[in-house]
Formats: sequence, C-alpha cells, structure tokens
Amino acid sequence: MKAFVTGATGFVGSSITRLLIEAGFEVGILARKESNLANVEGIRLSIHYGDLRDRQSLREALYGYDYLFHVAADYRLWVPRPCEIYENNVEGTRNVMDAAIRARIKRAVYTSSVATLGTEKDGSDADEKTPVGIEDMIGHYKRSKFIAEELVKKLTDAGAIDAVIVNPSTPVGPRDIKPTPTGRMILEAAQGKMPAYVDTGLNIVHVDDVAMGHLLALERGKTGRRYILGGENMTLKEILGEIARLTRRRPPMIRLPHNLVLPLAFVLETVSRFTGKEPLTTVDGVRLSKKKMFFSSRRAERELGYSHRPARTAIEDAIKWFRRKGLIRPA
Repeated sequence: MKAFVTGATGFVGSSITRLLIEAGFEVGILARKESNLANVEGIRLSIHYGDLRDRQSLREALYGYDYLFHVAADYRLWVPRPCEIYENNVEGTRNVMDAAIRARIKRAVYTSSVATLGTEKDGSDADEKTPVGIEDMIGHYKRSKFIAEELVKKLTDAGAIDAVIVNPSTPVGPRDIKPTPTGRMILEAAQGKMPAYVDTGLNIVHVDDVAMGHLLALERGKTGRRYILGGENMTLKEILGEIARLTRRRPPMIRLPHNLVLPLAFVLETVSRFTGKEPLTTVDGVRLSKKKMFFSSRRAERELGYSHRPARTAIEDAIKWFRRKGLIRPA
C-alpha cells in the first residue's frame, strides 16, 4: 500500500505520516525545497519536491500512489497578502485533486476544518449538519477552507474521485513547530504572558487522535461524507487554567470584554503591516472568539470507531514538547 501525504512536514501531517508508516504503508510526501524537515527526520519515506501551486510537480509526485491525504493548508489568521491564503488553500486543493484524478488515486482523505462548520448560538455542541453558509465565514482562512471543501465535495458528488472529508477541531500536542495559532497561545500562557482572557471556547483534541481519525476515515469513511475529529469542549478560562496548573503559574483572573480587545487588535494589525510580523492578537481572531467553537464527534465515533483522549493530556504533551525544544522556561 502506497500513501501520499501533503503537509507531512507540518503539525497534523507529520503525525499522520508516522501512523501510516507504523501501519505498514509505503509513504511519499510533498515538500518544498525550503521546507523544515525536522518533523520527518529519521523516518523512512520518499520526499517529492514540489508546490501546491505547481500542477506539474504534483502530477509527477502522485504517480504510482494508491491513496492521498491532502493535509497541507495555510493556517494563518493574518497575512500581509490575503491572496496567498486562497492560492494555497483553494487553488492548491484544486491542483492536488486534479493530480489525484489523473494518477487514479483509489481514495483521498481531505483535511478540512471545523472552521467550515456552523456553530450554535446558544453555545451547545454543533455537528456536521449544523446550518452554515459562506456568509458565516469570518476571515480569509475560514472562507478559503469553506471554498476548498465545497470544491472537494463537488468532485466527489460528480464521481470524479472517491474522497472522504475530515474536519479536525483544535489539534494540540507535540511537533507544533510553526507553531499554530493555538500552539502560540499555549506558549504565551505557559510563559505567563496572558494575564487576561475573553469569554470564548474551543474543542481541544490531541493531534495524534486527529491523525488516527484520518486513517479510520480512509478505511471506514463513506464517500463524500464529512466527519468531525474533535475532543473535549473547554472555555478559554479552563484552557488557561490547565496550562497554569501544568506550568505552576497563577491562572489569569481578568476577563476582558470583546469590544475592548477589538480596537487593540486593529492597532496591532496596523503595526504588523509595517513590521511584517504576525500580530499577537488579530481582528479576525477577536471576531471568531465571540462564538464558542464547541463541537460533537458522535458521527465519527459511531461510523469510524473514532475516540479521543482527555484534553488535559493533549495540553500536557504540547507543553512537554515545547519545553524539550527550549521554548518554555521554568516559572
């Protein structure tokens, strides 16, 4: 069995790659010449150099493989040039799927996100059936992932490719080398740099559970169906409290209203346009935080046999990894 993984040098992709190899797959990955390969060092695999925006490199790379995991995505809540997010997430997905069809891939698993799903106004758990439209998408990242998921669904519905869609919630754990926006939040909190919080919530899941969900989707998922790969719903106060407990720091006690943080985000983004550095807080991030991103994984549990470990374990593993990398100093 030969499986190809895009985004394998990243956070979720590297976990999927490791599990595939453990399961006996022969694995090939896509990487750019300038990619950081630290997450796949010492792993037996084939590296195909190319780019999501280069159709020819994708067609050459996918030839001879049986299965595809399209995990690569531009996960940034702020960029100086928003068109980059659409080029990577939308056109990149179009190019990968075109290459997969040409290579006669037997089955593809497309990594979407809960960002494309609806949320419940009362804060209760949303699922794959919760109503949503593109007008509900806040920010370029969410819009790009929504459009990309629709693209994959249309190809699947047309019978062009056998694909399953998975929607991870908020992965946390080891090998978050970039780090992701969530990983960055954990780092800041672990260093005592988050003295306050806003009233919001996330669904926290261990990255390795998300990876296992991908393999289960390949084996048991229904064509064209999407599956939430989530974990435990937690308020931001609870998340920061857990980080404080694990790092022996005082948890933040000040709750800030969203309307107070929003002007600050505008100022920080203005500064970032001159410095080129990502702001600590983004306008889209504040707007997103007005909704609690709480989700249910019941469909994946029922149809795939998916399960997840406690969110506390995911947060603890993330902190341990950041510590090993020297990114968190003792309190």
